[in-house]
Amino acid sequence: MSDQIKHECGIALIRLLKPLSFYQEKYGTALYGLNKLYLLMEKQHNRGQDGAGIATIKLDVQPGKRYISRHRAMGVNAVAEIFEYVQKKFADVHKESPELLQNTEWLKEHISFTGEVLMGHLRYGTHGKNSIESCHPFLRQNNWMTRNLVVSGNFNMTNVDELLEQLFELGQHPKERTDTVTVLEKIGHFLDDENQILFDKYKNEGFSNEQISHQIAEHIDVASILRRSAKTWDGGYTISGILGHGDAFVMRDPAGIRPAFYYHDDEIVIVTSERPAIQTAFNVPLESVKEIKPGHALIIKKNGKISEEQFREPEEQKSCSFERIYFSRGSDASIYKERKQLGLNLCPQIFDAIDRDIKNTVFSFIPNTAEVAFYGMVEGVHKYLRDYQKDILLNRDEKITDAELNDVLSLTARIEKIAIKDVKLRTFITQDADRQDMVAHVYDTTYGLINRGTDNLVILDDSIVRGTTLKQSILKILDRLGPKKIIVVSSAPQIRYPDCYGIDMSRMGEFIAFEATISLLNERGMADVIDHVYQNCLESEKLGNKQVKNFVQDIYSPFTDQEISDRIAQIVKPKEINAEVKVIYQTLDNLHKAIPAHLGDWYFSGNYPTLGGNKVVNKAFMNWVEGKNQRAY
Repeated sequence: MSDQIKHECGIALIRLLKPLSFYQEKYGTALYGLNKLYLLMEKQHNRGQDGAGIATIKLDVQPGKRYISRHRAMGVNAVAEIFEYVQKKFADVHKESPELLQNTEWLKEHISFTGEVLMGHLRYGTHGKNSIESCHPFLRQNNWMTRNLVVSGNFNMTNVDELLEQLFELGQHPKERTDTVTVLEKIGHFLDDENQILFDKYKNEGFSNEQISHQIAEHIDVASILRRSAKTWDGGYTISGILGHGDAFVMRDPAGIRPAFYYHDDEIVIVTSERPAIQTAFNVPLESVKEIKPGHALIIKKNGKISEEQFREPEEQKSCSFERIYFSRGSDASIYKERKQLGLNLCPQIFDAIDRDIKNTVFSFIPNTAEVAFYGMVEGVHKYLRDYQKDILLNRDEKITDAELNDVLSLTARIEKIAIKDVKLRTFITQDADRQDMVAHVYDTTYGLINRGTDNLVILDDSIVRGTTLKQSILKILDRLGPKKIIVVSSAPQIRYPDCYGIDMSRMGEFIAFEATISLLNERGMADVIDHVYQNCLESEKLGNKQVKNFVQDIYSPFTDQEISDRIAQIVKPKEINAEVKVIYQTLDNLHKAIPAHLGDWYFSGNYPTLGGNKVVNKAFMNWVEGKNQRAY
């Protein structure tokens, strides 16, 4: 993606189902769980480079002994820093008494992070400050073991204000107005409530306080806590949690917006945001890794019982399609095939744009996330050429000459690596003029591959969000090669609407498709549409949640997709370049054909899977009209 956007976080949860001594004997290390957690987090490093954190819980620890450990760090090297910090504890033991590294009981009693339940989190901050306090996991601590709660997640809630008001009504006083705090405190409230219910029950039955603690740990109903906690949540979420005594859970929103995969056998339970992380770290086949169902929670009790229980009524599944287009690593087998299909589906539009002049067209891509879709596009070009050659050879009436035959058989797709990602800009560049000059050099190019004034250049990107890098860098660099026409192709449809479920796309003015549409409205004397939509958005704030619709869709309805794409081409084309510029986007229909199981397309279509999404897009539009550069939720 030439215009980088920050996006979804990543989670990893491990529950060791055997004593630590089992892993010491079988795998030669008591650090088996920590080593695997490190692998799972590194294999999902693409999901968070603002910070990271881990937490572990030791089971069956005697009173007076610490059993919860947590460490967090900021920055792109956070995962490495965290595990260096943890490993140093064991390195010190190895230096002083190496034989103790074989003694799992001693390690568990004396060294932190030697727990049976392990949680990891990778953070991409979608808004607000980026500080160590913003990094997951979050702790809610209590002297009662079963009231302790550790939470981390990949989520955004659209109704934080409503959830905060509910906490106020419960008598709480949250320290921050963030969805992370509200989720933690909402679960924490019902965790406390469940503890109190069970305490009263067993107290009435004559159990001692010490016995009651054990009874609560055994019988606490995690699914009930989650049902009550999530009753009014509106958003996309995968949330993992551990209770102090060892129960663990991972819950997924009712529309399945955010991803969650799991695997378990008689030794271990693993949950991650991406399937290949599990496959690679544990060498298990694809079919052994399952998805947590929407509206369900995978619950691992302290006694090792594993269940998948419903906490909210599942809705029509609208799993994030952007996850498949861009966010997740392409090493997932199905994602790889889907991305190739996205590229293949674009071929008819591309052939029209180049007037089927394959001979004088060079095909390339923006590195590096568009590469797999590019392979699909290349397959489509090869198929077109085979069909063309077959038609000439089989259906030609007159005899073909040797020269003509050579021309037909020598026709091949010109596949080249044109754009090369160069070094990143240094943060000391602060002045706009200097920064723009440097942005123009983010990409370099391969010279000598384009026939000046004759060749078309087709360049594939996985999405075009803002168009800034295209205008300031890529198109200028490509124009130096002297192509007749530059066709910029997006494997994703036009991004028209903000996301509110975990991606950093929250402001209308950031989208080149929106800018192009507003430009068309103003040019054609249709500015009243803007005013009409604004008034509808204002009125929608008075409506109940169930009556709110996405009024911003009316902004786009007067125009065809092609009209908007053509205006985008005009906007992103720098005045000083000579080549004709055309922009092609994936159609929504072809998106769904390529990715049939992930129908979440609200950033393209405006069809939000939750009511909160409609409220957010209307608010985002009002913010734009009113000149407020702020989030809409």
